[in-house]
Amino acid sequence: MTGLLVPPGHGRNLRSAVQEVTFKVTGEHSNVASCFEVVVPPGFDVGAHVHTHSEEFFYILDGELEVMAFEPRVRTSTDWRTWHSADGRRPVTAGEGTVIVVPPGCPHAFANRSGTPARMFFQASPPPDHERYFEELFAILNSPGPLDHEAIADLRIRYDIEQLTPMRHAT
Repeated sequence: MTGLLVPPGHGRNLRSAVQEVTFKVTGEHSNVASCFEVVVPPGFDVGAHVHTHSEEFFYILDGELEVMAFEPRVRTSTDWRTWHSADGRRPVTAGEGTVIVVPPGCPHAFANRSGTPARMFFQASPPPDHERYFEELFAILNSPGPLDHEAIADLRIRYDIEQLTPMRHAT
């Protein structure tokens, strides 16, 4: 039995004009979680969404992200940045060293509102759903022609992602 060592700068890298993800740990290596390094460019907003079965963990390595992880009093469909919870929580700007834990069923979102890229470590349980989701998402994002929003919506449904507000990105 051997462990896994992934040096800095290594792992399978997926890139598009709107996001970059490097696979660090996959279902091939762990029964517990898939792990990724994610570069979030300025202007990218994943949109509020919820997973019925997945648990997620985020650790901000560089830069800052606006984040939220709570059930809002009202789920508006336009902008999660205006949401607030029954106990007063609101989206916050989170910097390096911030940890966000998202249990199944909890709405959550992140966006880079700064002028510089942010980088985070992202873990999703159980594997390999997020691995497959990213592979298929990047195939859509890197396809020629206009972005196929219907294909992305179908993809999210297949991978336990209920999109609550739109994904947005700077062009």
